[in-house]
Amino acid sequence: MSEGQSAAQLEAEIEAVRARLAGTIDELAFRAQPKQIALRQSESIRASFRAATRAEDGSLRTERIASVLGVVAALAIGLGLLRRRNS
Repeated sequence: MSEGQSAAQLEAEIEAVRARLAGTIDELAFRAQPKQIALRQSESIRASFRAATRAEDGSLRTERIASVLGVVAALAIGLGLLRRRNS
């Protein structure tokens, strides 16, 4: 016990620490739930997609979207030609 602290003050301090620890444990248990983990991952993917397709001012980055669509179209055409050739 430090000087100037009564037993009652020390007990109150210990109880406050216990309450904070209990809150921390509850928060960790909540965050570790599979549903919460999936939700955080989903939000992260959405944020990454928004960052890749939108400029800082919120406008669409049409050049990036057009590039991705071009690649998807090229892949689809390539797969179609391969299927036609193999059948």
